[in-house]
Amino acid sequence: MREALRVAVAQPLCVPYDVTQNAAAHAAAVRSAAARVVVFPELSLTGYELGAPALTAGDPRLCPLAEACAETGSVALAGAPVPGEGGRPHIAMLAVDGSAISVAYRKLWLGEAEAGRFAPGDKPAVLEVDGWRLGLATCKDVSVPQHQVDTAALGVDAYVAGTVMAAGERVLQEERAGRIASQYGMWVAIASFAGATGGGYTECAGRSGVWSPDGALSVQAGTEPGGVVSAPLR
Repeated sequence: MREALRVAVAQPLCVPYDVTQNAAAHAAAVRSAAARVVVFPELSLTGYELGAPALTAGDPRLCPLAEACAETGSVALAGAPVPGEGGRPHIAMLAVDGSAISVAYRKLWLGEAEAGRFAPGDKPAVLEVDGWRLGLATCKDVSVPQHQVDTAALGVDAYVAGTVMAAGERVLQEERAGRIASQYGMWVAIASFAGATGGGYTECAGRSGVWSPDGALSVQAGTEPGGVVSAPLR
């Protein structure tokens, strides 16, 4: 029997383009979460600013986040633009732990504005933590049934996503998460941006949460920035 995996979803206050400030906020969230895995929203390290420069895994501004993960034994899944081939970057999910920073996933399904700058990833991805297989997703991926089909086919235990959604989409976000959980019999964890960010998002949805495999909501944050909640996956 595997031990339970505690997963947190965080929606820290994000300063547009300021990776230094945002990495510090991520580090604080990791320390307060007391969880093995801490999930952050889409492009959380830069804000949803489609013109933000791409980050490399070796960027020294990420050191405070890596240090927090080393202290707590956590794996942080943070959103950032990363370099890609041919000069077009990707919207990515970085996996940060005490020993390394790596690109864990590149967003497959891009929004219309995103496609003008970013290249899509080429395949779904799984991150294994303590024997738990976490299928990774970013924002629009969550609305595309084919993404869930392809990710579930990899034998995942949980579907883990970082998103940016408007305040008026809160109910939609929750309905999707519950449906995916119950349809595929897997845990769903969604870290959803709170507050304001770029791309015209003057008020984001927040309400990050974790849903159990029967589709029931296990835990949920509020609508304001700064929330961190967690639940044990069993």
